Amino acid sequence: MMLRLAVAPAFALLLAACATAPAGPPDLPFAEGLSAVCGKAFEGRVVSHDAVDDEWRENRLVVHVRDCEPGVFRLPLSVGEDRSRTWVLTATGPGGGWELRHVHRHEDGSLDALTSYGGYSVSDPSAARQEFPADQSTKDLFDREGIPVSKANVWAVEVRSGQQMFAYELKRPERFFRVEVDLSRPVEIPPPHWAPPAPPM
Repeated sequence: MMLRLAVAPAFALLLAACATAPAGPPDLPFAEGLSAVCGKAFEGRVVSHDAVDDEWRENRLVVHVRDCEPGVFRLPLSVGEDRSRTWVLTATGPGGGWELRHVHRHEDGSLDALTSYGGYSVSDPSAARQEFPADQSTKDLFDREGIPVSKANVWAVEVRSGQQMFAYELKRPERFFRVEVDLSRPVEIPPPHWAPPAPPM
């Protein structure tokens, strides 16, 4: 009985300490979180489990927060030696809100037939997580390219500055893809992404 009486107060103190433990640092508003890592590159990894993404798991993933103009962020994504992809996030106006576009180019810099798809955020503009259902122009593109199943896509971008984590996500019925990026460990900037040749001087 004496042992039980001694243990009970100690357990109560432990619970109280856990309840009052300080939380981690809060996340910055979405744009501020991206601006804080502007110009740096970071390595990511696929944390979802769909078998169709095995090729992504086999390659090194590097996200470069390259351009941080007022209201526009461009984030080239390298998948191994494939430098065809760039995520473009644009503020949509004075009321806030974000637009996500996926730009895909061939090695010669020309645009892929499947490019500029995305949508407009349905989240609070300052939230650390922004969700983007496919918009009508994207659905029309997916119909033309013969992938109507992708019309149900909802993309998400997270900037969890308090956790030093960036995430990109795609979900729809029976499909889930998520990449998480460690913002605490910058890596070497990758080679330039595929782009059109510079005009002659």
